[in-house]
Amino acid sequence: MDDRGPLTLLGVPIDSVGKAGGTELGPAALREHLGPDGFDDAGDTVRQIRGLERDKVNGWLAFDEILEMTSEVRERVANLTAEGKVPVILGGCCTLLPAALAGARDSIGEFGLAYFDGHLDLFTGQTSPTGEGADFPVAASLGIAPEAFLDAIGETPIVEPGRIALIGARDEEELEMIAPFPKGLGIGRIEYRDDLRHADLAKFGKSVEAELTSRGSKFWLHLDVDVLDDDAFPATDYLMPDGLSMTELKSLIGPLASSPGLIGFNVTCYNPEKDEDGKCGTELADLLRGTLNG
Repeated sequence: MDDRGPLTLLGVPIDSVGKAGGTELGPAALREHLGPDGFDDAGDTVRQIRGLERDKVNGWLAFDEILEMTSEVRERVANLTAEGKVPVILGGCCTLLPAALAGARDSIGEFGLAYFDGHLDLFTGQTSPTGEGADFPVAASLGIAPEAFLDAIGETPIVEPGRIALIGARDEEELEMIAPFPKGLGIGRIEYRDDLRHADLAKFGKSVEAELTSRGSKFWLHLDVDVLDDDAFPATDYLMPDGLSMTELKSLIGPLASSPGLIGFNVTCYNPEKDEDGKCGTELADLLRGTLNG
């Protein structure tokens, strides 16, 4: 961890449903739970996602607003990483991910991706039931997206498929809707929730970190809180049973979050409107402080 640049917060207050509230309130709430110590702070991006209509051609909801947000986030992350900082992005929803990866790629070059999420996020505008940008981040990062979006993120795949680890997905309905994906995409490692059930999770996390940092490589870490069980973390919009506990998640991501190979981190889909007593926000902030500064 001593080799890393300063951990620097960047809020991206967006919600892919296209209206105010929800996860776009997450960055401010989570920043308050985190407190002032342990992180630099680069403030927030300003572009939000507004619009309740799906594009008639590509099927994306609020497509023009997503393009504007993508350009802004890409530039902000590129500037932070070029300065040697490690962005800690407080989302918002997962729509921000391709832009964040593109910005890091612009200044750093090649790297891997550890993706902790209850979903594989491999929908297209035609297969997604909602058209929300949060359905598409992995697909879009691989280059499966409308041409205008590919222009906004630059050369794809942003991360080579073989250097991607998708961990914790458990939505069987999603698998049916995205078929034939994930087959044929060449993704290096897919570990579903069931694959983790009897694993030594700290050892598992170390194995992912070792793979992504082999021969001096770097990686980005993504965390969508819906990888957690709905009872463990009800303050999110897509609730699913049988997810990870907070203790399990800490064991898994600890070796990655504290790694000298970490170039950036994003946490998404915390909805403080569903967290009246602040318990989820407090536990999430404790997780970030404990693992990133561990």
